[in-house]
Amino acid sequence: MDDALLDDDALPPERRSLLPGKGFFVPDSIDRARSETEAEAALSGAEVVVVADPDADGLACVALIREALGEATLLSAGPYDLARGLARVAEYGEDDATVFVCDLSPDSVASVAEPLAAVCERADAVRWFDHHQWADDVAEAVRDAGVDLVVGDSDTECSADVTFRSMDAEFPDRFVDLVAATRDHDLWIREDPRSDDLADLAYWSEPEEYVETVREHGADLPLEAREFLAERRVRKEDFIERAVRRAEVVEIGEYAVGVTYGRCSQNEVAEALREQGADAAVVVKPAGSASIRGTEAFKRCHEVARRVNGGGHPKAAGCKPDVYHDMLDYANHWTTQGAVTKQVILDAFRAVVEGDGDA
Repeated sequence: MDDALLDDDALPPERRSLLPGKGFFVPDSIDRARSETEAEAALSGAEVVVVADPDADGLACVALIREALGEATLLSAGPYDLARGLARVAEYGEDDATVFVCDLSPDSVASVAEPLAAVCERADAVRWFDHHQWADDVAEAVRDAGVDLVVGDSDTECSADVTFRSMDAEFPDRFVDLVAATRDHDLWIREDPRSDDLADLAYWSEPEEYVETVREHGADLPLEAREFLAERRVRKEDFIERAVRRAEVVEIGEYAVGVTYGRCSQNEVAEALREQGADAAVVVKPAGSASIRGTEAFKRCHEVARRVNGGGHPKAAGCKPDVYHDMLDYANHWTTQGAVTKQVILDAFRAVVEGDGDA
């Protein structure tokens, strides 16, 4: 494929906002091979390993663990590749290493049972800090495997909170502040303006760079980081405005659900839809995933997400419906602005609201 076709800067702004970024078009096999090589190199000789979601919350956990223990090798793993991350630790990790898993929760026992058992067999200790909604059987199985699992209240704690109180360490005040600002964003409290800075920096910078920045500065980012964010936000604000303009409101039972599509920052779009009267928001992304955001009026986002290959919190969840079977499905997704995915998620809303219970 001609590289020019994937050049964001060459696309008109509207078309740019409707298509996924360049990384989407890299085949998973190539991405996995590169990640496999990087994981093997990173885990060689590592005495402390942290498998974490590379968002602001997960990376704050890494910063805390490094501050407490002096070192820790980061292995990034999102919700959809948790099992692969554990398998890499089992294959490439050192015997008797200490392994942490942060800001991640398995969808089922079966999804992680084999790699987790292998990690527990090799590791000296396995500790897991999270704040998502855990099914009782999954939590029991993880603990039975030998893991020290601590799950915080997802209404009041982020994973950084759980890590902070679970580590036997005296942290400097900047870490107290970092945890509070991370919580402000992750639980969508939105009272601390710095929390959006943390979330954006975690998204746009390399994970290692983010960890070392917040470890040194806490939530008060240095001038260099703030200037970097200012540059990136010009395009971000454009994406947000376009997604908000595309939104429609669908009435489901007593709830108004705002639905939109685009390459954008889902929290800011959801907040704009909330200000326009939406009780919940669905933001469908060009890459196929979707974010579901609630409000005080709707706190069942995780139930909706579970029905469409996802999960999360009562007021913040994510999913990627199983509706993409070939590139024609993706082509339809882009040209219809996510019509199929929107419909599948709205059907899940209806099932939850109409009293069909959890998936």
